Amino acid sequence: MAPPPVIVLIMGVSGSGKSTVGRMVADKLGWPYFEADDFHSAANKSKMARGLPLDDADRAPWLASIRARMDECRKASQSAIFTCSALKEKYRSVLGGDTIILVHLTGDLATILQRVGQRQGHYMKSDLVRSQFEALEPPANALVCDISHSPEEIVETIVERIRYSVPGPW
Repeated sequence: MAPPPVIVLIMGVSGSGKSTVGRMVADKLGWPYFEADDFHSAANKSKMARGLPLDDADRAPWLASIRARMDECRKASQSAIFTCSALKEKYRSVLGGDTIILVHLTGDLATILQRVGQRQGHYMKSDLVRSQFEALEPPANALVCDISHSPEEIVETIVERIRYSVPGPW
């Protein structure tokens, strides 16, 4: 009997490297990758581009669509990597709570501000980073990876955790 599908959620504030690390983990494992930004409505992206943080009403359909894709993966017996800020416990609960492997990418405000300030063409601007740090409820049940490590080191840590947590074959 095949092992159940694994859903990995890589979370953290904007600029923490979720997309980079998520793509790298997915490539290493040969699993599909799903970027939470792709699930945002045009209205949400426009709101953030104007420097306005999303509220829970804005986030509800976004989180529901991410969860629906996670459920589709499970139903198809397909393991997958997802990235999403998932800053609050109630958001993580919508996304699957303890049914996912949660990875929290962490870094200090100065590093994150520098990273976000260097991005070109992204709707999330550096003036919203502080609001993300203020909203963040660090998870108690996550693999915590400090972004001062290289993406390659972070990826190896995540893959090792997955292999330790989930029966093979690998």
